[in-house]
Amino acid sequence: MENRPWVKNYDQGVAQSINYPQVPLFHFLEDSAQKFPNRPCTIFKGAKISYQEMNERSDRIAGALAALGVKKGDRVGIFMPNTPQFVMVYFGILKAGGVVVATNPLYTPTEIEHQVNDAGIEIMFVMSNFYAKMKAAQPKTRIKTLIVSNLKETLPPVTRLLFTLAKEKKGGFRIEGGLPASDFWLPDLLSKYQPSDRPKLDVGPEDTAMFQYSGGTTGVSKGAVALHRNVVANTLQLKTWITSAKDGEETVLMAIPLFHVYGMVAGMSFALASGATMVMIPNARDIPDVLANINKYSPTIFPGVPTLYTAINNHPDVAAGKVKLGSIKACVSGSAPLMRETKEKFEKLSGGKVFEGYGLSEAPTATHCNPMMGINKTGSIGMPLPDVQCKIISLDDGVTEMATGEIGEIAIRGPQVMKGYHNMPTETANTLRDMNDGGAPWLFTGDIARMDEDGYFYIVDRKKELIKPGGYQVWPREVEEAITANPKVLEAGVAGIPDPYRGETVKAWIVRKDESLSEDEVKAWCKERLAAYKVPTHIEFRGELPKTTVGKILRRELVRQHKEANQ
Repeated sequence: MENRPWVKNYDQGVAQSINYPQVPLFHFLEDSAQKFPNRPCTIFKGAKISYQEMNERSDRIAGALAALGVKKGDRVGIFMPNTPQFVMVYFGILKAGGVVVATNPLYTPTEIEHQVNDAGIEIMFVMSNFYAKMKAAQPKTRIKTLIVSNLKETLPPVTRLLFTLAKEKKGGFRIEGGLPASDFWLPDLLSKYQPSDRPKLDVGPEDTAMFQYSGGTTGVSKGAVALHRNVVANTLQLKTWITSAKDGEETVLMAIPLFHVYGMVAGMSFALASGATMVMIPNARDIPDVLANINKYSPTIFPGVPTLYTAINNHPDVAAGKVKLGSIKACVSGSAPLMRETKEKFEKLSGGKVFEGYGLSEAPTATHCNPMMGINKTGSIGMPLPDVQCKIISLDDGVTEMATGEIGEIAIRGPQVMKGYHNMPTETANTLRDMNDGGAPWLFTGDIARMDEDGYFYIVDRKKELIKPGGYQVWPREVEEAITANPKVLEAGVAGIPDPYRGETVKAWIVRKDESLSEDEVKAWCKERLAAYKVPTHIEFRGELPKTTVGKILRRELVRQHKEANQ
């Protein structure tokens, strides 16, 4: 596959290879602060923070962290939604030589404990409405200091007053009785330290930038270690891919969570490298807020997930023409399969392009993408980004490269591939493998796919989620796609459940569009489209399906719930 058949299908203007600067990740913020000092870096509920101001605030935070004892290589946590505070804190940590560990603010204290202890975090930035949750987790961790921010700190004056009067206490943002001496308010640190207090450190491409913990949907959550050069490379790969983006002119709708690498890299890092303005959306499930921000700020770039595009497509205000989507020109869709209906409807409504990509925490987000202007093949994740080598490897021996069109595991090599997993040498060795070809190790993704003659790749399923009824092989995604082709189905999740006769059998969990849909109708529909052993033997109708914060259906959670209900 060294001939890279995909390169001939790159959009005009996309580089086949990139010359990556030897700079730390925060170079993008500093560079845009020089080029576009007065351009808004973030807009949040109407309040704007310029690039120059964001750069200075992150310098102050770096100075504060140094004064609190943070040294190069120390891990520092972030427990915040998409707000301007997340951006300034993220880059403040990096400028202090620290390693960013962003944690899902929806996590429970038990889930927090695992990540905090594994990473060895002693200082955590937290939004005030999550302070009580973090204090509950703290005794079982090494956390010594919490640095707290209130949502209202970056609101415009009038909105801030209304928030204080009506929402602060009700929403749990007010901390009664003040903070203990070990904890600090973020505004106090920002006023105490100057940009000149930032430590004089040599932070370079080979230093660690962040730990990104996998969601744990396929087992124990693992901390993928990304170096500064990994994130810089992936940022520039995405920047060259979106050929229509112009430096200093774009507005990015930041609705995907920043605690996830997809948001960090495809959203925030891309925006900073482009001198773009980020419109911050703290809760992407609040569709009226998403639509209000689109109407008011006319975003041009909108990285998202299929469920978000679907929600916008189906919103009555959009159908009534009350929302202006025409500013949107490029949407990278990731984290879950993009259905053709969703793509075509959103493109018709906006006039922009929606193109599906693929990535994983270990790389640290994107490795493949459909072209923005070229052919988008239905069901394809697209082709490898510049400088990404990709092979389909035999599931039988883990070594043999498969021929075009044949199914196997995706293996990737590229400048964005992680250093390894934190404190997991065996997992690292299993995932990063030397193929004895004289180059860097290959990242074995655990995803099963095939490549067509044009170099487009198609995900078949997760290796670990393969169902084996009676020895046959069933890929859940194939069954899900067959079921969701039914116009009465909104969405479906498929997984294997224990079966006394077959060992394992296929079960489907379905959310209906039309309540008249019956189990027998689903089975009859599937029998027309699938081999008999792939047809679900069990069907359960649900009001909703459990998902990750970026919209992936949690098949393992469905199986757990099934087992719990049938004990």
